[in-house]
Amino acid sequence: MRFILPLLLILLLFGEAPAQQFKLEGRVLSAQTGKELSYASLRVINTLKGTSSNAEGVYQILLPKGSYKIIASYIGFISDTLTVELSTNRSGVNFSLAPVSIHLPEVTILPGKNPALEIIRRAILSKEIMMAKLESYQFEAYTKGVIRSGEKVKGGSNYLSLSAGGKAIDTSQLKIQAILENQSMGFFKKPGMYKEQILARKQSANLSASFNLLTGGRIIQSFYSETIRFFDRPLPGPVSKNALDYYYYYIKDTLALDNEKVYEIYFEPDRPSDPGFKGLIYITDSTFKMIKVDVELNRAANVGGLMEKVRIFQQFLPFGDDLYMPVDYRLFVRANLMGLARLGIEINSVMYNYSINNSISDDFFNKAILTVMPQADARDSLYWTNAQSIPNTLEEVAAYRKIDSIKMIKKTYWDNPVKNILSGSIAFGENFSVSGPLGLYHFNRVEGHVLEPGIFLANAFNRRVNSSLSLGYGFSDKKFKQNFSASYLGGDYRTWKISFNAYDKLSRLFEESDYYDELTSTVLALFTKYEFRNYYYSRGASVKLEGEVFPVVRMGLKFTNRTDNSAYTNTDYSFFARRKQFSSNPPVYETKINAVEFSLDMDFRNYIEDGYFRRRTSEGNSYVLFGGSIELSDSRVLKSLNAFTKYNLYTSGTLNTFRSASLGYRLYGTWSNGGVPYQWLYALPGNINLAGKNYTFRTLRIGETFGDRVLSLNLEHNFRDELFRISRIPGLRDMELEMKTFFSAAWTGISSASERMLPFDASGNLSRLYEAGFSIGHALLPLSVEFTWRLNHREKNGFVIGVNVLGL
Repeated sequence: MRFILPLLLILLLFGEAPAQQFKLEGRVLSAQTGKELSYASLRVINTLKGTSSNAEGVYQILLPKGSYKIIASYIGFISDTLTVELSTNRSGVNFSLAPVSIHLPEVTILPGKNPALEIIRRAILSKEIMMAKLESYQFEAYTKGVIRSGEKVKGGSNYLSLSAGGKAIDTSQLKIQAILENQSMGFFKKPGMYKEQILARKQSANLSASFNLLTGGRIIQSFYSETIRFFDRPLPGPVSKNALDYYYYYIKDTLALDNEKVYEIYFEPDRPSDPGFKGLIYITDSTFKMIKVDVELNRAANVGGLMEKVRIFQQFLPFGDDLYMPVDYRLFVRANLMGLARLGIEINSVMYNYSINNSISDDFFNKAILTVMPQADARDSLYWTNAQSIPNTLEEVAAYRKIDSIKMIKKTYWDNPVKNILSGSIAFGENFSVSGPLGLYHFNRVEGHVLEPGIFLANAFNRRVNSSLSLGYGFSDKKFKQNFSASYLGGDYRTWKISFNAYDKLSRLFEESDYYDELTSTVLALFTKYEFRNYYYSRGASVKLEGEVFPVVRMGLKFTNRTDNSAYTNTDYSFFARRKQFSSNPPVYETKINAVEFSLDMDFRNYIEDGYFRRRTSEGNSYVLFGGSIELSDSRVLKSLNAFTKYNLYTSGTLNTFRSASLGYRLYGTWSNGGVPYQWLYALPGNINLAGKNYTFRTLRIGETFGDRVLSLNLEHNFRDELFRISRIPGLRDMELEMKTFFSAAWTGISSASERMLPFDASGNLSRLYEAGFSIGHALLPLSVEFTWRLNHREKNGFVIGVNVLGL
């Protein structure tokens, strides 16, 4: 009891208990027809609070105890104002809006004049003045996402439609497959500081909480912005500075909101081949403020035409000093994926409780642009009952119940046998899996046929523990192999890691420069006897501690004990190429190495704290990464058979160039002192015949050029389809062809100490190599055809053609 009085005094002096919030619910209806008005705007007079109704005209708003005047508005209707006394939760508080009956003069159109252009000019000027006043703001948001696919909805005929212009997006034939909901707070301060916090979230049982990051601020892009991103492409906004040079406008109708004239203006890109928006914007006559947007992506912005329709609906209300802020955002997507699957996505956000131009400290903003607060996943049903939201429809309630009940049923191998047969692993529970058919077997010229069953533990113990154990046997080299690994992730956002690996296995030579998977090498070896990689046996263990010491700096310390031995070709088996012979597998420098590695990486990108992990994101912006390591093998202290020191440095990044095009680069350098064993050298990343990979040397084969003193540069400029669109060549500009150009250069050398340890003569190893080329692909296909020329040493692979397949 003695602590009660001091606590009360502290509360009185330094703060106040949060006022209890009460929920006000009802509908916005047409007084003439009694039908609901979808997405009507509601505002609490003399406050910064507001919201909008949903597709069924239902609204919901949270307010402290008191008396309020609330105004509901809808274009083409006279606003309705109600005085509400709120001391408990209230429902059934309906607004009834009468259609506007006042006479609106027609717009006079003079020859050669387009009156819509002058309206847009004034709207752009009005926006610039408004944005100059806006220094900072914060808001709360509620977001709901619904994913639909496949079969017809059972037990209901609910569908979504937009009432203002254009055809409705009907999703009644698609069944709800997943639902997510969250509440968040967003903060903004000039010139470009932004931060968001998820206060509460829930989702259907078939979705991981880590996917529930589509908050009001992240998904909402205000149509007052200069550019709005879709499919990683910046599209000009309808009232951006250069909008009049990009879009064509005309007045479709003149409407009214109460007694104020509102222009309904249709717009679309001047050239159909330019990606952008088309649809309706609504601009007031007195202030030239844009108060509503009802648009969709044009065909040029709909990459590959995968989406049948992408529709966006957004409204703005005035707050503070005539500052119009978004109060909702509705995104409707309908897709028919090449006739194989139908998909519908509905995302609805409402934004409320604005606080505008209040002081926000710069120190509040950091690299975390989105943080899931600790209690977000622990909110109970009572919290959600009293939280402002978009009420679930009967269909959504039924879908929640059904999905959650199905999730409780344990899955077996036979639930989806075809998928399991074609899988690399088969899951038994949420965290445990075993090798699937494609992960159980592989083939190479050293081991021959290999059976390698494995067991895997992933994201166990609150997503902190990962482990795997594989046991293999090669029927040609007659050797058993083992590989065990385990790791533990520490910190609130798993920002540090300790890992252990013990193995006795067949290793790939220059594995860090080999970008091809096991299935590719197995198929090529079995069918054609083409082995593009070499092997050696390694036995040993490693332990590594790594983690973030600062938000942009990650450091690591690793100890390795490894014994390497040569491997040899042991089989000549093939399905078809029986007359051919496998190439011999070259020997390595047999030795035992004990080494310590210090590493440092710098990443200046912002990150998302999703409740479990920190995930870096470039947000479509340019970025640069840096890093390096020092690897020390010492014969006196570490008792290694070879003494050497390796210094490694790298930088990589992406720079936006124009429109949606970007330049990516990779710069890597390594320098060694002392003799480095052959298998510890660095090889330039190469490719297999008739194939190519990004940021590699297309005219080199894997492991062809190597050294202990290497500098390599890879540049790739991804033009996407911009060059073809700019060309204005009929037909070609609309084919959605994508182009990439690339240039690679390398300078390699081998020190005399390392050269003496090579198992063969390296006189043919290239010291300098330059190559350049381009690729052509299509937006719908995960592959491109590459054409590459060597700029020197043209006597071998002077010109190559390859196919770059994503994921191969």
